[in-house]
Amino acid sequence: MRLKPEQLARHLEEGLAPVYLFAGDEPLQLMEAADAVRAAARARGFTEREVFTVEKGFDWGQVEAASDSLSLFAEQRILEVRLPTGKPGPQGSRVLEAFAGRPAEDTLLMVHAGKLDRGVQNSKWVKALERAGVMIQVWPLSLSETAGWITRRLRARGLQPDGPAVRLLAERMEGNLMAAAQEVEKLALLRGAGPLDADGVLESVSDAARYTIYDLADAALTGDVTRAVHVLNGLRGEGVEAVLILWALTREVRQLADISEKVHAGTAPAQAMKGVWSRRQPLVRKALSRHPVGGWRALLSRCALVDRTIKGQAPGSAWDELLQLTAGIAGRVLFEGPPRDARRGMREA
Repeated sequence: MRLKPEQLARHLEEGLAPVYLFAGDEPLQLMEAADAVRAAARARGFTEREVFTVEKGFDWGQVEAASDSLSLFAEQRILEVRLPTGKPGPQGSRVLEAFAGRPAEDTLLMVHAGKLDRGVQNSKWVKALERAGVMIQVWPLSLSETAGWITRRLRARGLQPDGPAVRLLAERMEGNLMAAAQEVEKLALLRGAGPLDADGVLESVSDAARYTIYDLADAALTGDVTRAVHVLNGLRGEGVEAVLILWALTREVRQLADISEKVHAGTAPAQAMKGVWSRRQPLVRKALSRHPVGGWRALLSRCALVDRTIKGQAPGSAWDELLQLTAGIAGRVLFEGPPRDARRGMREA
């Protein structure tokens, strides 16, 4: 039987299989699945555990003898076999097939095989273990799957995330579930149970920083290029991810583009800025006077370019592009200037 990692908890509530085969190349899911099986086994009296790591010259007779012998204290036990290469060899295949064909009542076999290619997945020993018990196969998650995984994990810790918060975390982690799990624990400690939005994520990331992403946004909106560049360099030095900085700047540019378009269409500035906090309205007014509508549209295009650069879909340095974007918001053009469409937009009246 094959199960996905998220199906394992319900299976373990119903009982233990005699054999578990763990395969795949996503380490956190594999580790947590194995931990869950061990915990369920201990709760059912499996108090002994032997671990075998199969390396060159490994004697499979050790596993065979352990599976055939009685427990020293007549207690239930776990035998774990680790296959770093995912291939047990002829002797190992025979031993695993034999165990699968006649599982011992007092022994739980856990086989850790790592990533298995298609040929190995169709081998006799894999099929035998799968028939005798459970195969847990995991793969790296897509961005949408990572978002779902993060949502479930946050909710399990009492947090209630909204869509933008989850997307920000998913993009920031770039499929690294180990880092995502650490971030969830950090948020749970810093925020506690309750609602979580993108601002909450950004604030938590900035808690220990000398500079914050908000400092950068404010300096750019004010038009203070020198301070904005100084803060950007400080954030980079503190290890703040480029994707977080882009998130904050893009949010400001998108809001300013929206307000600028409304004003250009005839809406009164006060009405167009109705959703802006009163204490930030002076900053927004100052920024609006810096670029026409086309300029803000061009800066949105610049945001998209930075995003592609961060993801490796466009050539160049993400930090150089962030510098260009920051200076552009502040009203300056650095290096060779923005892309052609952006330069044209900034010149529009």
